[in-house]
This record gives sequence, structure tokens and C-alpha cells, in this order.
Amino acid sequence: MTDLLIEDAKIVDGTGAPWFHGAVGVTDDRITDIYRTTDPDIDATTTLTADGRVVCPGFVDTHSHSDIELFDDPTLAPKVRQGITTEILGQDGFSMAPMYREGGAEEWAKQLGALAGQTDMVWSWGSVGDYLDAVEESGVALNTALLVGHGTVRFNVLGMDSRDPTDEELEEMADLVTEALEDGAVGFSTGLIYTPCTYAGTHEVQELAARLGPYGRPFVAHIRSEGRWIWDAFDEFVDIGAEEGIPLHLSHFKMGGPEQHGKVNRATSLIEAARERGVDFTAEQYPYTAGSTMLSAVLPPWVHAEGPEGTLEYLNDDDARERIRQDITEWRISGWENIGALSGWDNVVIANVESEENIEIEGASVAEIANDRDIEPVDAVCELLVEEELSVSITLHMLDENDVQEILSFERVCVGTDGLFGGKPHPRVYGSYPRILGTYVREKNLLTLEEAIRKMTSLPARAMGLDHKGVIRPGMDADLVVFDPVRVESRATFENPRRYPKGIDHVLVNGEFAVCGGEMTENRPGCAIRK
Repeated sequence: MTDLLIEDAKIVDGTGAPWFHGAVGVTDDRITDIYRTTDPDIDATTTLTADGRVVCPGFVDTHSHSDIELFDDPTLAPKVRQGITTEILGQDGFSMAPMYREGGAEEWAKQLGALAGQTDMVWSWGSVGDYLDAVEESGVALNTALLVGHGTVRFNVLGMDSRDPTDEELEEMADLVTEALEDGAVGFSTGLIYTPCTYAGTHEVQELAARLGPYGRPFVAHIRSEGRWIWDAFDEFVDIGAEEGIPLHLSHFKMGGPEQHGKVNRATSLIEAARERGVDFTAEQYPYTAGSTMLSAVLPPWVHAEGPEGTLEYLNDDDARERIRQDITEWRISGWENIGALSGWDNVVIANVESEENIEIEGASVAEIANDRDIEPVDAVCELLVEEELSVSITLHMLDENDVQEILSFERVCVGTDGLFGGKPHPRVYGSYPRILGTYVREKNLLTLEEAIRKMTSLPARAMGLDHKGVIRPGMDADLVVFDPVRVESRATFENPRRYPKGIDHVLVNGEFAVCGGEMTENRPGCAIRK
């Protein structure tokens, strides 16, 4: 007998094919039957009438930072209520495992506090396998897969040192990548604007990414620049993929800063040229004109080379602060992604702080904070990072809406949230997927419904090697979303980001309701995905 029958549905199967009226049968955690009639005469333990609403595969968030948040809030309601049923963790070179360095977990947590969030839990894991075990033991509402991070393996071997590794150290780092892949990591990530990844030369990155070759898993990169140096960064990334014969996935595809606005066609041409060279190249995007990251990312790379405590010492030193100011204002470091100067301090907005003393500045720009304190913006950045012990996240307004739409229209691009939790977060944490369905499909007619859902389901599943997800077919995982295409919309804004969407009525993860009737259930049906 079928466990669940979803009848009277408009089925959008995730492939990009036209929708059709029908019904979907689910037993245990798998899709078992697809019917071309809206009310098939079968026995089912539970019947859900979709009343003509869309039934599609669960959405795959190809860029998630829930690595620690999922332990503190296993429901991950801001994600699940968007229709997200699978998240890819370990982004930008920052995975929470492997972690073998003595005392490393505490230092790594402090280094990444603004990105991954703070937690009181004790890190009980060493290997990637241990981390995935901890996720399953904790229980989580959606599925999670993990990329092994470049920064993490480098930190294990070199700490935060800014030097090149020796041959032996590089081999040790590469062996950690292989170990992680054997433990089930779905790929390898780097974040080449973030320390310690930014200290690596191309040879180091390529040697580590080469370990993906026997596994056919993707190299996922926040490339060295999305602004002034973007074309060199593209070349480095594509050359690695071509020379090593590995799949590439570009994180949060964007054209950063006014200098690159209007040049999407040049970037997409490079992607097509890479594919002509035989490089399997995909990308993802969040549908907003603002990004989000750690405030400490505006600092020059040398400030981070002695770890979090060393960073705080530099920030408290007048001579070091003057050097920081000059590096930022004069663009003195060639190739460095100087995001503060690129965006302008009016466009760098505080999203989250840890202390109650500074809570009132969430939502204020660095320029406004500097004006209120009667100091220069760089001094405001330094003071705030010291006061919060580096745990400050920001929103960066640096993109052009026409570019966002052109990238979203490109067939190789799927969707990710890249959302950081806490404080006054970027609205993408709560609204990325319904924003596409409401704004770019229904209101702007930029995409067809079928193409938008392909970008949220089968395309990211294929890019990340999730063979049983992303398509409504018998035998596939029963990750499903039921939504009203007339009502669906994001309600999250930059002013009020913590608002759940409208129109997403039911979300199933592995055949169980995580959302039912628009409300969270108590179920935690997610699992840790291991390749």
C-alpha cells in the first residue's frame, strides 16, 4: 500500500519539461508512482489533495552556512519553510571538519564566528565522518551534504601562517582532502578571498583539487575576485578544471562593483568557452543585489596571519591600524579583493553582532557608525571588531539588478542562499527561493516556472552529484514541495528580514512532512548525505 498520495497536482518534475496534471505516490522515503490522472483509484494510508497547486522536487541549497546552526536549531525553519530540503555545507573553504589540530576547534570557531555563528556545544568530531555522525545524532529537519574546505585542511597543517607549504606539508593537506572524500564529502571548496585560503598560490590549490579526479566530485570556489581582478580569477579557476579534468562549480556568480557592472555576457562567454574545452562548469547565484559575509573580510590578508588573537592585537595597535587604513584606501595590495573600498562604506551594513551593547547598530552602515562615533570608517571597523572579538557579519550592497537578472537567466546557473544566521540577516536566509518564484517568474516573467524549478532542483543536484534528488521519478528520494504559484512570494526584506514566505504549504523530506499546512512539524527526517 502507498503511504502517501498527493493528488490533484500540477506536477513540475524538475527536468525543465512542461508541467502536467497528475498525482504522486510515496512509500517510506521514496517516490514510488507518478500518475497522469489527478485522482487515481489506489489505496493510500494518507491522501493529500493539492487542489491544483504545484508539486515539485525539494529545493537544493547549493551554498549553505548552516554547519553549526543546525546543532542549535535542528529545524532550520528559515530554510525548510522556503522549500529547501537539502543543503550543501562546507562552503568558501570553511568546513567544520576535519579538525585534528590541537586546540584547533576553539581557534577555528573564533576565526569563523561571524560566518558560522557561535555555539556552546563541544565539537566532538575529528574526521568528516565524525562530523556527519554528529549531525545525524543531533537530528535535523533537512538533508545535509558537506564539502571539505581548503581553509580547514590548510589550518590543520599550517594554522593561519601566510607562507607556502613545504612539499611534505602539501602532501599532508592533500591526504586530508582524500580522507574527507573517502568519508563521504561531496566535493572540495575554497574561498580565495578569505584567510587562510588567500595565502595559497595556484599550485597549492591545484594540487588539492586534483584529489577530486578519481571521485568525479566538484571543485567549488569563491574565486580570488568578483570585482577588480575577476578576469584573472576566472582564468585561474578554469585552467585548474581543464588541467585536472574535474568538475567546477562557481560560488555565488556575480559582477562585483561598478567597474564590472554590465559585463555578464563576457563572464558567461568564458563559462561557455570552458565547456567547449571539456570543463564541466556550473554556477549558483542568490537573487539579490547585496552579498553578505564577515566584517573581518574587509581587512588586508596580513592582519589574519597570526590567528584571531593576533588579529585583535593588530587592531589595537595604532601603527598596524594606520597600515590597514592605507592598504584599504590606497588599494596597495595587488590582487586582494578589497571589498570595503569596492562597495563603499555607505554600502557595508552591519547584520549581526554578539554583544547586547552594540545591538542597536544592526542595520546601520559602517559610514553611519563612523559618523556617530566621529571617527574614520576604517577606525569604526577596527573598533567594532575588537568590541565583538571579530564576531560581526555584514551585508554588502555592491551589485546591479540588471546583472542579477542576466545571470539568473543563464542556463548553467542554479540557486543558493549563502545565508548567515543571527541578528538582522540578509533576507536571502528566509526568502531566496520564493523570491524567484514570486518576483522573477510570476511578476517579471524572466523565467518560466519549469526553468526556475530546474535551477532549484535537478541542476544543483546534478552539479553536486546527488543522484537520487532533484527530479520527480519513481525510485527518487521523496523530497517534495507543494506550493501555490499564484500566492508564493518572499516577505523578507532588508528592513524586516526575519519573515517567512507565503504560499509554500507543504514540504516533505525523505517522505515525512517537515512543513504541513504552512507550519513546521516536530519531525526531523533529514539525513547526512555521504557519497
